[in-house]
Amino acid sequence: MKNYTDIKDFYNLFEAVQKAEIFDDQKTMVDAIPLFTIAEIEKRYSNEKNKPDFDLKSFVLRNFSMEQISERADDIVENKIPIKEHIEKLWNQLARTAYENKGTLLQLPKPYIVPGGRFIEFFYWDSYFVMLGLQVSGNVEMMKNIVENCSYLIMNYGFVPNASRSYFLSRSQPPYFSLMLDLIYENTNDEKIYSQYFETLEKEYEFWMSGVEDLENGKAVKRVLKTNDGDILNRYYDDENLPRPESYLIDVKDSENSQNSEFYRNVRAACESGWDFSSRWFEDGENIGTIYTLELAQVDVNCLLWHLEKTLAKSAHINRKFDLEEKYQSLSNQRKSNIEKYFWDKESKIYRDFNFIKNKQTQSEHIASLYPLFLKISSKQQAKEIAQTISEKFLYSGGLVTTTKETGQQWDLPNAWAPNQWIGYTAMKNYGFEDLAEQIKYNWSKNVERVYNNTGKLMEKYNAVDVKSIAGGGEYPNQDGFGWTNGVYLKMNN
Repeated sequence: MKNYTDIKDFYNLFEAVQKAEIFDDQKTMVDAIPLFTIAEIEKRYSNEKNKPDFDLKSFVLRNFSMEQISERADDIVENKIPIKEHIEKLWNQLARTAYENKGTLLQLPKPYIVPGGRFIEFFYWDSYFVMLGLQVSGNVEMMKNIVENCSYLIMNYGFVPNASRSYFLSRSQPPYFSLMLDLIYENTNDEKIYSQYFETLEKEYEFWMSGVEDLENGKAVKRVLKTNDGDILNRYYDDENLPRPESYLIDVKDSENSQNSEFYRNVRAACESGWDFSSRWFEDGENIGTIYTLELAQVDVNCLLWHLEKTLAKSAHINRKFDLEEKYQSLSNQRKSNIEKYFWDKESKIYRDFNFIKNKQTQSEHIASLYPLFLKISSKQQAKEIAQTISEKFLYSGGLVTTTKETGQQWDLPNAWAPNQWIGYTAMKNYGFEDLAEQIKYNWSKNVERVYNNTGKLMEKYNAVDVKSIAGGGEYPNQDGFGWTNGVYLKMNN
């Protein structure tokens, strides 16, 4: 039996609150903590809502606690101290514990680091980039805590949710768990980390591959699809086709400009990618009403699943399960071949996503093209060609942009995000492009330092093109804190 708050259990009240916009941020209501049982609150709402003097906001504040709705930026501003020293202090500021379910916040067995700002829960792929900084800080215990929390979520829910909230239990985020194990191994040189979590790795893999056995050519089930040629690839997905509770009114309004019966699921699937939102997901390259995430096999998730398959093969070998080692090695070999076949665009010398419905690559040029280099899947020639494309089209004075298209969406030009800087930096170093790697590091780091010197804060994202401004776009203001920026900056400048 679930013992966390489920938005569906008080949907009438929830919907009324979101539509009335009584809070500036739609995430406020979904993160509120009920002071009484949901049944009791629902009964009160039913009895009071039609009274002439009924005040919805007052009712909510009487029945829910708004404690810790956000990480107060003012609490963590310390001007005039060196940026690295500031980041070291932030680790404690951003540390949390959740040993029991509290409202929509899910229980976790170990302490963890939150991103900051409005994001005060455990986020999946953010945590990998946080771990990079913890590695530099020598905090191996917190790194292990993050891995243990991911394992707990996988073993209890079948996957790592987008973040540790009940309203995220219909989707994950880019599967970085196997890469997290690599970071622990770098510190400990102990292969037990792989054998210890073999069952967890298998369970996460099952989540991403669920339904593969019964697939027909040209069809998809959940997160797995089969191309017209009979090859297996993966995509981002969400189990629900409803407005996101944390962005309810935004989704309802956006849906009015879409003819797609699965509009909400397409939006949620884009959220599973972590890129919410980008022209990458829009069929016309401009408008969210044309979002078609579900039609695409994406290069990043397939590269990450290749790494998961390779890690499963390694883990099986350590556990002397040689039949499973052979199985996962074969799967990873086939996926590597499929990545080459479906994502590499010889003409424009970039990796693209693949539209399995229309059996062709998409037009969007985006920084996820670097994943095959980040994970050493590409050939040297491909890497050389990609490096040139990155240098010419993606690298600006403030870092690597996410796409070559400006739409006002936050995962488009001109914004530079910490994870992509690390992926780009590592990708170039992997193939010996040291000068380009150093340029990526220098451009972005100087941007981070400039904003820090001006504001005393580390931000969620940065403007790579106009380095005199703060990044914008998206459904909420630019947040500070900020977990993955702290991690990547420390790791790059170690």
